[in-house]
Amino acid sequence: MVDSPVKIVTQNRRARHEYHILNTWEAGIVLQGTEVKSLRTGKANLKDSYARIQTDEVILYHFHISPYEKGNIYNHDPVRPRKLLLHKREIRKLRGSVEEKGLTLIPLKVYFKAGKAKIELALAKGKKFYDKRAAIAKRDADRETERILKNK
Repeated sequence: MVDSPVKIVTQNRRARHEYHILNTWEAGIVLQGTEVKSLRTGKANLKDSYARIQTDEVILYHFHISPYEKGNIYNHDPVRPRKLLLHKREIRKLRGSVEEKGLTLIPLKVYFKAGKAKIELALAKGKKFYDKRAAIAKRDADRETERILKNK
């Protein structure tokens, strides 16, 4: 079976800087018609979005999908809460991790796979300020060594 190409719509670039990513899941998103059209044109923003587990459902908050330009009165609310589609056993596993360990669920990217809108959801732990500073120093050192090796 040949995998269909994946078209990335948007990414949460700050997520890997702000959080330690422990595990990731792929989930479907429940969308309305004009939301799908806006996503296909790339009009989405994951900044400040997060997910919560409520009564055996995973809900995504603050995921901004701009209204479709050619839409009419049936356009959607840009930041409405959206349900994510995961298996019950995955939701139970996530619930245990989030409640016990104080971790959070954040979206990393939104993409289309086989014509369906999918989201990559991460179980993450927030970084402290000194962790962020250490990551920046390590990245700069790696860049410097790469530059030196390239010149030799």
